[in-house]
Amino acid sequence: MTLSCRRAAAAAALALALGLSSPIATAQDDPHAACAAVGWVPREVLQRPVGLREAVGPLHDAVTASSKEAQALYDQGVAYLHSYVWIEAARSFNQSLRADPRLAMAYLGLSRVYSGLEDPVAARAALDEAQARAAGASPREQRRIELRRKQLDAMEDAASAEKHLAYKKALDDALAADMDDPELWLLRGNAEERWASGRGQRGEAASVAFYQQALAIVPDHFAAHHYLVHSYENIGRIDDALRHGQAYARLASDIPHARHMYGHDLRRVGRVEEAIAEFRKAYEIEQAYYAAEKIPAGIDWHHPHNLDLLAGCHQHQGQMRTAEAYMRESLAIPSVMEGREFNKKEWPGFLLALGRNEEALEAARELARGRWPSTRAVGHVLAGQALAVTGRLGAARDELLAAEKGLSEVGAPGAMSRSAIDPYVDGLRGELLLREGRRAEAAPLLKDVQRRIRAVPGPDAWTEALYRLESIARAAREAGDWDLAAYTAEQMREHDPAYAGTRYALALVAEQRGDTAAAGREFTAAVDLWKDADPDLAVLRDARARAGKAAIAAPPALSGSSR
Repeated sequence: MTLSCRRAAAAAALALALGLSSPIATAQDDPHAACAAVGWVPREVLQRPVGLREAVGPLHDAVTASSKEAQALYDQGVAYLHSYVWIEAARSFNQSLRADPRLAMAYLGLSRVYSGLEDPVAARAALDEAQARAAGASPREQRRIELRRKQLDAMEDAASAEKHLAYKKALDDALAADMDDPELWLLRGNAEERWASGRGQRGEAASVAFYQQALAIVPDHFAAHHYLVHSYENIGRIDDALRHGQAYARLASDIPHARHMYGHDLRRVGRVEEAIAEFRKAYEIEQAYYAAEKIPAGIDWHHPHNLDLLAGCHQHQGQMRTAEAYMRESLAIPSVMEGREFNKKEWPGFLLALGRNEEALEAARELARGRWPSTRAVGHVLAGQALAVTGRLGAARDELLAAEKGLSEVGAPGAMSRSAIDPYVDGLRGELLLREGRRAEAAPLLKDVQRRIRAVPGPDAWTEALYRLESIARAAREAGDWDLAAYTAEQMREHDPAYAGTRYALALVAEQRGDTAAAGREFTAAVDLWKDADPDLAVLRDARARAGKAAIAAPPALSGSSR
């Protein structure tokens, strides 16, 4: 039985939980349907008929198709593919095959979709179908099919640098023959990522020139704009990312991910309310799509991700009730990927920030029972934090030991990297040292943790780093280490001076040092930035009260001399 088929029972159970009928009924139409699913999506969903859509990104990739209909549906599939809309890409490619069963490139597109759905067996099977039809394709298409074979070879042996280099060399050779093919330039940019499976999300400086060349060939190529957003975010060029994100949202206005990507960088430049509007628009497009197509939100990887960032923006504004509602909606969706389950760590962190420590402990222990080792390790860390803040240091140390043990299972090629987990483990180790009074050992470790979390590229990591800095500052104050609290508050200022929590942390340090004027300014700034926060937000009420006390205690300003 293939890997795809072994996943069938789990996918069928997920389908039933999400309200889908059993996909097995399509077996008579598709020889692979007995496997029930591709990745986490029931095969029946991927095969549903679909028509042509508007505002999904203009694109034309000429292929050997028997009709304009088949070509147009293929183009639509490629457009969806470039926005990681796996379900609609698959439906479009399958519909193009109904119009032209010999369309080899549609099977190539399905192979890429199935990799996005993390089903390597299905991806290879679809490529085999493309190769079986390659004789009727053009030499250019045949080169593209061979490129996909080399890519899959490299993906299936992710530890092999040689196979990744061979794939890049094959792309370079293909470009020598087809220099004006924007799809090849996009693939070449993708290939600059760490793994051969790169699809535009993890590019850095080396990928930029390839995407810019695609734009030179096709001005305003929406996919090039999309990938440039990711690449520029990853190297910290946020103004450039924002410019390309705006273009992507304009050109693919009905794609939730396009609106979401623009929201990424509006948030980074302090335009948080505008970011909320974009994330909310993505949410509304998704909800309308699920209702119209009768597709459950739980099989769309993007939906919980968008909810997470929407919640994070409301948390930034002090709108904790709204943030919690979105977080709970996201948490209710089953995790279909390691990264998705790992990101559920934000929930215990949110509860800890609100002082709901026992709820945080329960949530962290649920993560510690997670499916993937990365989630289990970080769950133990967060349980340790919840125990430490309530004085149960012995139990917190047990959680640290469990997290350290779990690290040995983390870091397989293509999976969550150990470097993503280490700062959490070291952060708990440092916090325990801090709370045990071993400040000389704790401070350098926690400063190094701050350096590492701030260095992680990408918009999600940027927001996560802000709230983790805030957590360290809070722990330092509780432990009475005001030097570390001051250092961390300055890190928060460098990271996001427009966050009210940053000004609040700076104000508390100034107050402790007896600098009444600075404390008053920072408390007032925090109150102003929390202007739309929940009225009963504890830190807002505290900041307002302390600002008032600072104003009373501050010496009167000198008036001008009279004549």
